[in-house]
Amino acid sequence: MRQTYGVSIGTIRKAIDELVAENILVRHQGRGTFVVSHDSERYFFTFFRIKRQNGQLAYPKVELLQFECRKSTLKTAKALGIGVTEKVYFFVNRLSLDGKIALIDEITVPAEYFKGMSADLLQKRNSTIYSFYQQAFGVSVVRTKERIRAIAAKPPYAQWLGLPDKHPLLLIIRLAYTYYDRPVELRYSYVHPNEHEYIAEPVTEHTGKP
Repeated sequence: MRQTYGVSIGTIRKAIDELVAENILVRHQGRGTFVVSHDSERYFFTFFRIKRQNGQLAYPKVELLQFECRKSTLKTAKALGIGVTEKVYFFVNRLSLDGKIALIDEITVPAEYFKGMSADLLQKRNSTIYSFYQQAFGVSVVRTKERIRAIAAKPPYAQWLGLPDKHPLLLIIRLAYTYYDRPVELRYSYVHPNEHEYIAEPVTEHTGKP
């Protein structure tokens, strides 16, 4: 690489360090440096930041509630950097932890990057959603930006979460990015607040089993 591109070892090492810091590459001691795979437990819990208030981390059980291909709204198009008339895939997942409903994920992705996505593929996936993006569509999520606020539960989210209308909810608005800082997912997570909380700093290990 040094001879091909005419750069110094120091420049290459600095570039690799930056890619590691941005979760694009990962170092494994004694094995080498690799492109990040979202199959890893470490990287799953980097992006999944909801846990039970008893401190136990666990993989969620996911139930697909809704799926459709539709035209983007102005608000969504602006967030994802696409045209208002462009197609998007919109789907809603209900996630449970240890048998208790934890949150509703309302997810929108540009159809351009996820050609052929379907409800059937989503239901049959045997991996995390970001691993699914990576394996099925070649889209790697490398960072996310989130905003958090408290809201009152409204239909249908109150019913999906098993809560009365106007019950307090935690809303997390996430924009996920792939390489070159391209936004590829807009997500609204409605979190059941009674037994669950948001982890301010991503964790890298857990004691539960998938």
